[in-house]
Amino acid sequence: MKNLMITAALLLGLTSIAFAQTMKMNDTTNAKKDKKMDMPMKHDGMKGMKMPDTAKKVKGKKMGMPMNHDHMKGMKMKDTSMSGMDMGGMKMDDMPMKMMSSSQSLNLPMTRDGSGTSWLPDASPMYGIMLGSGKWSYMLHGNIALRYTKQDLGNKGSRGDDRIDAPNWFMGMAQRKVGTNGLLHFNLMMSLDRLTEGGGGYPLLFQTGESWKGSPLIDHQHPHDLFSEVSASYAYAFSKKTDLSIYVGYPGEPALGPVAFMHRPSAMSDPDAPISHHWSDATHITFGVATIGFRFYDFKIEASSFTGREPDENRYDFDKPRFDSWSGRLNYNPSANWALQVSHGYIKSPEELHPEENVYRTTASATYSLPFGDEKTFNATALWGLNKMPNHEGNNSALLEGDLRLKKLAIYSRYEFVQKTTEELVLNPLSYGDDTIFPINAITLGLNYDLFKIGPLNLAAGGQLTYYAAGDKLNSLYGKNPMGGEVFLRLYPRMMKM
Repeated sequence: MKNLMITAALLLGLTSIAFAQTMKMNDTTNAKKDKKMDMPMKHDGMKGMKMPDTAKKVKGKKMGMPMNHDHMKGMKMKDTSMSGMDMGGMKMDDMPMKMMSSSQSLNLPMTRDGSGTSWLPDASPMYGIMLGSGKWSYMLHGNIALRYTKQDLGNKGSRGDDRIDAPNWFMGMAQRKVGTNGLLHFNLMMSLDRLTEGGGGYPLLFQTGESWKGSPLIDHQHPHDLFSEVSASYAYAFSKKTDLSIYVGYPGEPALGPVAFMHRPSAMSDPDAPISHHWSDATHITFGVATIGFRFYDFKIEASSFTGREPDENRYDFDKPRFDSWSGRLNYNPSANWALQVSHGYIKSPEELHPEENVYRTTASATYSLPFGDEKTFNATALWGLNKMPNHEGNNSALLEGDLRLKKLAIYSRYEFVQKTTEELVLNPLSYGDDTIFPINAITLGLNYDLFKIGPLNLAAGGQLTYYAAGDKLNSLYGKNPMGGEVFLRLYPRMMKM
């Protein structure tokens, strides 16, 4: 419990500092504005003089007048460059608080950024704290859920577990223009999971992947590394419609799979990782990544070289970079509301306990975002993933998740289907067969409600239930149709007004 209190205090402290800096910057801007307004005037010389209508705009621009968001209503972010944007006579570059562009393009909105170099719809909501200093723009983001979770509420089987914990992550971004067409961007993502979840991770029925104390993790989601992303990227705009981008991370995320689950608006309210995580987006923490991408209009093609081995059991170190795996991804955003991707990759020896096993992973996904009022949004993701080893049949996964936000209330759900094997579920092959495939189904329904604001943050209370169906062969271990549940307090940044 002490670790949980330390974690919450750290995150609250960081965001409180950010809030104080924001207020300080606003005070500075207002002081400058007042100074400029305090110019002595000789009224006699102005008698009869008519001020042109445009003078007010010019005056407002020189004064550093803050942006009126009402002027932006109905504006399509996709059709407008974030750099040099004109808003009623004021350019965005001249605002006291600069808005970031996409990390991969000066000519795309920041709302398109997912995790790594992946794309979200332009209409996606953004949760974060914006800061600025000189030529640099900054953004802070994060999420922590202090909760009690119990898998197998009815105690039907022997594999359920319960715990008080606090899965968490927080992130900082920095960005500036380089010359007229260049963009430099840095990401830092960290997690205190190792403190709040221990080495064995948090309880989650049918979850598999990675290890602890030399044994494979089963029915638990592994903790994330302290440094989950340390990356830099550079993008060059040949025109408003074409960009070349380079991304390097240690750790980072290759061009394989959809936006990682914690960064998808359709999944942000759910504290749990999908049980199909290692079929789709598990490479989001990879120690050694290099990606090159080329955008043409609303298409982007990417290629990555990266380390196939998943993070080891020491969550505080930097693992050995190998660059022994590869991937490619095609992204297409047909409108402001949709983001589509297909990707394929070769992952060399991902599991430390099975170094001889290599995986070919293929994914396809569609993400949808619809804003329909002030802090009212609907977000959904459909996802398919396939893991295939040489000389073995492939194992499939499918996911459909959605999140409906109505100001303070968020209602969310997730359906999953995933095929897991005797080896992945750590079953006795004499009893269950060597290569038996078990179809797992899971349905989650949850909600959270914002109780009050803490500076730039929301504190929400929530809960969820998950219903599992795995077939009669596993009833002796899991019971028939076990159910998991949890209640939580969630601390996260407020939605940004675009």
